[in-house]
Formats: sequence, structure tokens, C-alpha cells
Amino acid sequence: MEIINKFQLTILSRSANEGFARSTVAAFASQLDPTLEEISDIKTAVSEAVTNCIVHGYQNEFGKIYISGEITSSGELRVKIRDKGCGIENIEKAMEPLFTTVGGERAGLGFAVMESFTDRIKVRSTVGKGTTVLLVKRIKPRFGSKNG
Repeated sequence: MEIINKFQLTILSRSANEGFARSTVAAFASQLDPTLEEISDIKTAVSEAVTNCIVHGYQNEFGKIYISGEITSSGELRVKIRDKGCGIENIEKAMEPLFTTVGGERAGLGFAVMESFTDRIKVRSTVGKGTTVLLVKRIKPRFGSKNG
């Protein structure tokens, strides 16, 4: 699978940047001519991943969030969202619906939401070094689309 385009973005872990990140990834994905539903799915998954970096990775301290994206010749969007925060001790447990480390208003559905809005998710993490989430979304070619 050939990579036909890619980008990199670094933002501070501020809540105000979550919308910027999701819009940037959606704008990048638009070259695949996605449906509105596909764009919405991408934005939601990216929003959850960036929010996890802010709330859990840096625990509301400031750090950098690294976002990169690739589009493949087969119409696959791959978005990697990485922090250098506290890391996840037990990824399997963290990915269970309703599991949260902060409680309060947090429902513990971040990874479940990411999974439901993408075709594949991969999480790697090292305690004390950070977490990387890879989101993969296949954009179905439509009649007359640029990638079809």
C-alpha cells in the first residue's frame, strides 16, 4: 500500500486545541471525498484521542500532542495521536467501556467511541513515557470520486 499524502502537527495539550486538531484531520481527510458521516466519524474519534491525551496523558498539565496522518492508495486514512505523558499501565483494562481513572463526569467511553467510529484502532503505551493511538478509517470510493 503506497502512501500518497501525509501531514504532521504538534499542538499543546490545551482543551482549546481539540477542535483545531479534529478540524485539521477532517480537512486532510477531505481529499478522499468522504461522506458527511465519515467526516463526522473521523472528527469524533480524533476528538476522543486528543481529549485522552489532555485529561489522562498529561493529567491537565501542559505537554505536546503529536498528530500525524497518512492517506494510502487504497483509500485508507491513518491518524496517529501521541503524547509523552504518564502512559497507561494496563491497556486492555483501559479499553474496557466505562473504565476511567479520573471519575467524576468522565464516562470511560473514549476508546469504545474511537473503536466504534473507525475500522481499526491500535494503542501502544509505556508508563512514564506516553501513549500512541493509531486510528484507521477506510473511506469507501464513491462514483466519480477523486480516489475511485
